[in-house]
Amino acid sequence: MASVTAAAASAAVTGAGSTLVAPLMANWISNFEIKEGIPVKYSAVGSGTGIAQITARTVDFGASDAPLTPEQAAACNGCVQVPWALSATGIGFNIPGVKKLNLSGKVLAGIYFGKITKWNDPKIKAINQGAKLPGLNITPVFRSDGSGDTYAFTNYLSKISPAWRSEVGYATTVGFKAGVGAKGNAGVTATVTKTPGAIGYISAYYLIAAGVHAAAIQNNAGNYELPNIPNISSAASTVTKLGSDNAVSITNPPKKATIAYPISTFTYAIIPHDAKQKGFLQQFANYCLTIGQKYGAALDFAPLPKVVKQAGLKAVASL
Repeated sequence: MASVTAAAASAAVTGAGSTLVAPLMANWISNFEIKEGIPVKYSAVGSGTGIAQITARTVDFGASDAPLTPEQAAACNGCVQVPWALSATGIGFNIPGVKKLNLSGKVLAGIYFGKITKWNDPKIKAINQGAKLPGLNITPVFRSDGSGDTYAFTNYLSKISPAWRSEVGYATTVGFKAGVGAKGNAGVTATVTKTPGAIGYISAYYLIAAGVHAAAIQNNAGNYELPNIPNISSAASTVTKLGSDNAVSITNPPKKATIAYPISTFTYAIIPHDAKQKGFLQQFANYCLTIGQKYGAALDFAPLPKVVKQAGLKAVASL
C-alpha cells in the first residue's frame, strides 16, 4: 500500500485553462488529494491557453468553458470533452449610487459596439424605470486573453443581435469594437471595481467574492434574472441530450425556462485518449463529476443535470 501511495504522489496530474472553474477546481484538488493521495496541479490561465496547452500536450488536461471548435478538436488529436461543472458569466457594473440594473442583450450589444456610451441613454432608462442613472461615460471591459467567459458572452450576443453575429461573432477571442481589455476574471473584476462607469462580463463567483453589483439580464421569456443557482439550473434544465462531442450551449435558452439566467455555461475538461496519466485522470474526473459536485453551491456552481452528468461519466469511461 505504501508503494502505491508513493507512486501516486510522484505522478502529479497537471492541468491548465479556465479561470471560471478555478475556485471550484481548488476545492476539487484539495479534497481529491486528501482522499486519493494523487497530487493535481492547475494553472488558471484562461480557456484559450488551456486549449493550446492540452493540444501541445504540455499538460495532462485542459479546462475550457468553450467547447472545442471542429478545427480545435482536429488539432487536439483524440481529445475527449467532459462537461464537469455548470455556472454563469455575470455582468458586473460600477455606477455610483446604483445597486440594481436591468440590461437586455440588445443594450449590451450596443454598449460593446460603442454605440451606447452614457448610462442615462434612453435605451437603458427605458428598462430601468425609476432608477437614477447618471450621465456617466460607459467603459466596457473585456477579456484580453482567450476566455470561455468571452465565448459565453459573445455566444449570447450573437443569438440576440444579428449585427453582432455578422460583425463580431463568438469565440474565446473576438475583435471587440469598444472598451478596454483586462487579463483573467481577476483582471476584469479589478478594472470594473476601480473604474466608475465600467461594465464587464465576469464569472459569477468572482462577482460575488468581490462584492461587484451584477446586472439582471433579460431572458427569452422577457424576465430580468440574476446569475444565481436556481436561474442557472433553469437554463440547464432545457438540455435533453448531448451530441457525440458533448458540446452544448445554454445561452439564451427557450422562453419555457422562465427564470433562466441567459448567460449560463457548462465548463469542460479536455482529456486526450493518449494521456500518460490516463488512470489518474479518470479517477480525478470521476471524482469531480460525483463527490466533487457538492462543493459547487458555495461558489455559485449549480449541480449538473442528470443527462449531462451521465454524458460526462460516459466520456471519462471511454478514455
